[in-house]
Amino acid sequence: MAEKRDYYEVLGVAKNANADEIKKAYRKAAIKYHPDKNPGDKEAEEKFKEAAEAYDVLSNPEKRARYDQFGHAGMSGAAGGGAGGYGGFSGGGFSMEDIFSQFGDIFGGHFGGGFRSSGSGAASRTNRGSDIRVRVRLTLQEIANGVTKKLKINKTVACDQCGGTGAKDANSYATCSTCKGAGYVTRVENTFFGRMQTQGVCPTCGGTGKVITATCDKCKGEGTLRGQEVVEIKIPAGVGEGMVLTVTGKGNAARRGGVNGDLQVVIEEEPNEELVRDGNDLIHNLNITVTTALLGGTVEVPTVDGRAKIKIAPGTHAGKVLRLAGKGLPEVNGYGRGDELIVVDITIPSKLSSEEKRLVEQLAAQPSFQRAESTKNQNIFERMKSFFR
Repeated sequence: MAEKRDYYEVLGVAKNANADEIKKAYRKAAIKYHPDKNPGDKEAEEKFKEAAEAYDVLSNPEKRARYDQFGHAGMSGAAGGGAGGYGGFSGGGFSMEDIFSQFGDIFGGHFGGGFRSSGSGAASRTNRGSDIRVRVRLTLQEIANGVTKKLKINKTVACDQCGGTGAKDANSYATCSTCKGAGYVTRVENTFFGRMQTQGVCPTCGGTGKVITATCDKCKGEGTLRGQEVVEIKIPAGVGEGMVLTVTGKGNAARRGGVNGDLQVVIEEEPNEELVRDGNDLIHNLNITVTTALLGGTVEVPTVDGRAKIKIAPGTHAGKVLRLAGKGLPEVNGYGRGDELIVVDITIPSKLSSEEKRLVEQLAAQPSFQRAESTKNQNIFERMKSFFR
């Protein structure tokens, strides 16, 4: 399978291009490779689809941010479509009808807004249900390991009496008088490419070629009713705050058997009391006693997988950073895992008994406690910077 080209390269724009520049570049590419201008040219058709895929991602701020951060890997969870699949065009596999229904208005007056596939001669249906957006709150452990959630969604669903058609029964149809049953209408337009014949979805029947003569008693011809659906969604490991996963076809049902909208799942992170996320790394502030700092020892620290024991070397200073390699969060839709960084702090008793004070004074008189080592006077921020160099 050929490697996908960079979306910015496909449209010929810079990575900091604004929305208008991206739209203008897509329109230029779409006109250049439009099937009406390149009949029967499979290569042009693929480039037309490639440009649409790039525009689908770069024109959407959320998808673009995810692509800028993760590249094509950030889009790969979208592949496949269908129930439980994520994404729209960015997963690949979309048709020419999808492109025209989504972006048909971008071509202005040069081409028709509808598109007839070369094989069937039937126009695509234009009715589409609206999208639904929900928020899902995840714990750090769920983010680290991935999780499957079952969501109960209030939405419009297909009428169970008519099957979503809106018709009373199978005999409640007549041939559309506008398109004569074809499902599409033909227009001839004068463009700067010359006279072009385009075909669009019939405005009367919506592409079905039929009109309803008697409506369903239950949904009154709409084909939809208010209802609920339990949607199971698999959330990959490594997702982050604000990331949006799209479950294709699980939004509101469309009128009279159209295309369902999508379910958009917005990720929220639940704060963890012991671990703080920094990208794919996790940070834990570890408090140890003065005696452990002086003599060393073994302590327990939290991780996303439970508790782990680590050794504290004798003479450990406040601000020292210890690394647990691979104990952070995984890359979303990719390989590799972050680390857990343990930042050491030393707990100083606020009150001492007379005996404790006497013992400390004895220690203070010893040679090892007479002066501070100048090389250890860096503050915690300097030590953290030096750790990452």
